[in-house]
Amino acid sequence: MQKLPKIGLPIILLAFVLIIFVSKSSVNIGYGEAGVLFRTFSGGVVTDQAPLSEGFHIIAPWNKVYVYNVKQQEFFEGNMQVLSSNGLEITLDVSVLYQPLYSELGMLHKTKGENYVNIVLIPQIRAVARSVVGRYTPEQLYSTKRDAIQNEIYEETQKVVENQHIQVNAVLVRDVSLPLAIKEGIERKLIQEQESLEYEFRIEKAKQEAEKQRIDAEGKATANRILSASITEMILKEKGIEATKALSTSPNAKVIVIGSGKDGMPIILGGQ
Repeated sequence: MQKLPKIGLPIILLAFVLIIFVSKSSVNIGYGEAGVLFRTFSGGVVTDQAPLSEGFHIIAPWNKVYVYNVKQQEFFEGNMQVLSSNGLEITLDVSVLYQPLYSELGMLHKTKGENYVNIVLIPQIRAVARSVVGRYTPEQLYSTKRDAIQNEIYEETQKVVENQHIQVNAVLVRDVSLPLAIKEGIERKLIQEQESLEYEFRIEKAKQEAEKQRIDAEGKATANRILSASITEMILKEKGIEATKALSTSPNAKVIVIGSGKDGMPIILGGQ
């Protein structure tokens, strides 16, 4: 085996050192990520500059970059045990949509660290959920107030994390579970209430129909009275005309004034 030229060994060593240097000095930040720079010899975590954006970056080999997912993420908290206003145990399934605040990523890393979800978000969502659910009865939780509970948990969670470099985008109450006996009792009550509403609706509809029939009957009666009065007047006129004709053929002397009487009936004057 031939010996390497004297110049070859330094070149190999230099290339090896260069490879190590480049590997230690470069960082690639992927889609939807950002990097927090840690300066080993000059101040630690960088909080006064924007995070490192997506792409390839060169840093000093003695520094380090902590990469964070800055896209919207979800964590699911299932089987969360909380108490209603009357002390009944309720089980909630809750999802939280969140993301770290990009501009405050350095402060998040410095004050909370990479495990910020378990340190901040999960404990806060549990505390807020217990506080909100404790204001409502099991019946309200099961039926009418689920949307209100969801909105209250979201709004109050936003308030408690707004200064902790985290952005909460939504809180979704996936499920509310009650003890079986309580659930069945509520369902029976809701069915009874629905049946009662249907009965009241039928009664009101019957009342409206009866009122409509009464108005129709009154209208028909009024029309009949008008028609009867009209028919009576026509009959009287017809009888008057017949009497006038009979008188006109009588041998007795008389004067007939046509159309001068009431309703255009003739007036008969004089006679023997």
